[in-house]
Amino acid sequence: MKKLLIYSVALLSSVGVLTSCVGDLETQPLDKNQITADRAFADPNSYDQYVSYAYGYFSLVSPDNPGGADIAVDDAGQSEFTRMYTILNELSTDALFCTWGDDYVAGIQFHKWNPTNTAVKSVYTRGIKAVALCNQFLDPTVSSDSAVEARGHGDRLADVRAYRAEMRLLRAIYYEILMDLFGNPPVALPEHLGAAYYPEQMDRDAAIGRAKLFEWIEQELLEVIEDENLPAVRVEYPRLSKGAAYAVLARMYLNAEVYTGTARWEDAKKYADKCIDEGGYKLNDSYVDLFRQDNTTNGAQDEFIIAATYDTDSTQSWGGTTHYVYATVNDAIRMPISKLMGFTTDIYRSQWNGYTCSSEFVKENFDLQGIDRTQGWGYSREASDKRAFFYGAGFPDEVNPYSPDMTTGWACVKWLPLTSDNVDILVQKGIDVSSADFPIFRLAEMYLISAEAEARMKGGSLSSSDDGYALIKTLRKRANGEEDTMPLSLDLEWILKERTRELYWEGHRRVDLIRYNKFTTASYAWPYKAGIKDGNAAIDDYRKIYPILSSDKEVNPNLVQNPGY
Repeated sequence: MKKLLIYSVALLSSVGVLTSCVGDLETQPLDKNQITADRAFADPNSYDQYVSYAYGYFSLVSPDNPGGADIAVDDAGQSEFTRMYTILNELSTDALFCTWGDDYVAGIQFHKWNPTNTAVKSVYTRGIKAVALCNQFLDPTVSSDSAVEARGHGDRLADVRAYRAEMRLLRAIYYEILMDLFGNPPVALPEHLGAAYYPEQMDRDAAIGRAKLFEWIEQELLEVIEDENLPAVRVEYPRLSKGAAYAVLARMYLNAEVYTGTARWEDAKKYADKCIDEGGYKLNDSYVDLFRQDNTTNGAQDEFIIAATYDTDSTQSWGGTTHYVYATVNDAIRMPISKLMGFTTDIYRSQWNGYTCSSEFVKENFDLQGIDRTQGWGYSREASDKRAFFYGAGFPDEVNPYSPDMTTGWACVKWLPLTSDNVDILVQKGIDVSSADFPIFRLAEMYLISAEAEARMKGGSLSSSDDGYALIKTLRKRANGEEDTMPLSLDLEWILKERTRELYWEGHRRVDLIRYNKFTTASYAWPYKAGIKDGNAAIDDYRKIYPILSSDKEVNPNLVQNPGY
């Protein structure tokens, strides 16, 4: 599918009116009357190109310009789905700090966001628009057997049937993300296309209303798993298969108590195990290589279940992994980090001087060894967990998000502008955008879901004879080698820290803290929580979900705002 993204612009130039921008009504379904499906899909290759654009919507900000957005925002890079998805899930927690003065940054990291916040707007709008893209393809006038045959494309039937199953699954993935972040977003389906219809929420009377949406997404996933047109295992990266449906169900069930009030630990373990055993994915040999510029070819792609794809030639973006590569360095640390990586020249093409981590987060979860802020990385990487990729030489220990300089606390260089064989590829190409794909779901998460669910079923801990213990041991050996050691018993707090070590900055932290009852409660503090320097403060519980977009609610009379907003 990645190679198909190269051709998506040609299709969108002809069917762009069919996939109109969200505009004033962010949840308005696409208007199929602006151009007929037969005209838009007259070329038998148009199905491939349309679907590739729908896949690419995790990373694309417009069909043809990485510097211009197809939604109403001031900065295209700050409108990209994956970038703002990670901002909502990481900047709102103890895992990430940003020194920029943007309003959306302060609103998210100090827990004062409102329904007009740019990050909220971008994820909500793009999530709803992605659903609309999927619905457009699922419209019977576009992709039903009879419509395809009527165009004389009978030889494409098998492909289009597979695409229908994939688009149904992709739509469920976007709805799962929207449900997690926004609670009870409006739901639109293909039958609403072209009608004078305002999308409605599943349950307008519920306080949050996620239970009915949860049930609908669950049913969609269970049905698409039974669709014979969806391959059992992935046939081409990054296309979806039944393993991806297992993964989404596993994550949903892990958080079912948050979403519905009813725990589903057995189901979480069941579907995580099905993804592990039947999905056809495999762990990459190297943890570090998962986040390198060639992670679509170095084996990392076999671990990525659902990914946002990036390519310096065809899917450029100032969001995605580009913001993680460049926002984590400034002029003061670019060259020292380059030297520590074995280079005599600068491996960075740019620096955005923004992202950092607090010492509390790093020390609590990674147990850094040999801390010495005067030299090297600022600690002993050799003696510490190898998933700790931090730099802190010369930094003050106390993080300061108000500083114009990001060099407080610890810089995080988990995402590097290097290939797995240590080539400074972006410098060599002379380009400032990252080519590394971003894993929205990956196999290691399934290992951790299975382990946590098993621990919760067994009273809150795992012993060395348990399956979950063995799964975590596999991840730790992957990172640290055979000499890695673990306690003989793993309690839930230890498992949460292991999730942090494995998955930090990948969009998991917010819901993890919510599931562990740490996100809003005063008993779990971190610097600047609720805008308080020492973080000894509670956050209002309603902030466990984000608000429905203001501009959407103003024009859609069917929407009820989430409580508190």
